[in-house]
Amino acid sequence: MQTAVYAGSFDPLTNGHLWMIREGLELFERLVVAIGSNPSKNYTFSIEERLELLRESIPSCERLTITHFDNRYLVDYAKEMNADFILRGIRSPQDYEYERVMRHINGDMAPEIQTVFLMPPRDIAELSSSMIKGLIGPEGWQKTVRRYVPQAVFSKLETVS
Repeated sequence: MQTAVYAGSFDPLTNGHLWMIREGLELFERLVVAIGSNPSKNYTFSIEERLELLRESIPSCERLTITHFDNRYLVDYAKEMNADFILRGIRSPQDYEYERVMRHINGDMAPEIQTVFLMPPRDIAELSSSMIKGLIGPEGWQKTVRRYVPQAVFSKLETVS
């Protein structure tokens, strides 16, 4: 069974992330969506909140696992999950350069795991969790942010801002 790991902070989950998950389920027999935790980052939502938002925003599917991992390399986590692939999104030239380097480092560490890159459609290509956080605050932010995140995430953002 071909398995891929799609990892991110998902802080917050965006419609771009949902597109990647839908595409991952089309491409692979099993998809592990994993929240990676980096101790040097400050998060808006706890791991538990982000897991819950993922579960609320993605229809249940027996081929999909939603989980998290702490303070480990993604490629090591992928090996632990018996994954054949790491799924990554590329939105910009900066993403490409970063992901290109990481693909080679991961290949050095685990040559048996391939990295697959997807480029989202134009209407969501600019979405990032950081961008969403930057849009929150000014008067009328709700109208703008609502179109870029799932409803469960939008409701949670309203409560914390």
